Amino acid sequence: MKSNNNWKRLSLKESLFLGFCAVFILIFRASFRLNLNIPGHAMLFTVFFLMLARACVPYRLSATWTGMIAGAMAMVLGMGKGGPLIVSKFLLPAIVIDIGAALMPQWHQRYLLSLVMAACAAATRFLSIYLVDVLIGMDRVVTLQHALIKSSSGILFGMAGSLFIPPVVKKLQAFGVVERHFPQTITETDNS
Repeated sequence: MKSNNNWKRLSLKESLFLGFCAVFILIFRASFRLNLNIPGHAMLFTVFFLMLARACVPYRLSATWTGMIAGAMAMVLGMGKGGPLIVSKFLLPAIVIDIGAALMPQWHQRYLLSLVMAACAAATRFLSIYLVDVLIGMDRVVTLQHALIKSSSGILFGMAGSLFIPPVVKKLQAFGVVERHFPQTITETDNS
């Protein structure tokens, strides 16, 4: 049985995986930065890669680190409006994903738990949109309506992105790309 040292330190492989997830968030956001007139479509990739980072790396703050890296790179590259507040677009959903993973250990295996976690994570988009609009000086009623519309569509896209997590994690584990770090079921423990 493995020790819990992996909860204290990240290996090089795990650190690289978190970095790749952060880079892929930005690559997909930049490549799909089309004028689709569908608000919130970027949450599909953001939630998917944040959840993938948390599912594949057993560190307690793996999604938070991925969100922080992606947010810092987005701020440096000038992706989006809001200046330093752009970090919150990545960091807030990541924190919610880490909290949800701590509360629901088997979330990456069940579609319903993945959907609930993604909806909660994508709902944080409301706060970042509202904050930026208030700082710009928009009217409070308009700001509230704008944040509700954009965050509700972001929730739908985030939930759609979470549907890929259970099969992708299962495939990554089957091919040995990531190790199985989660508690085993009783039948698997009894057989070994």
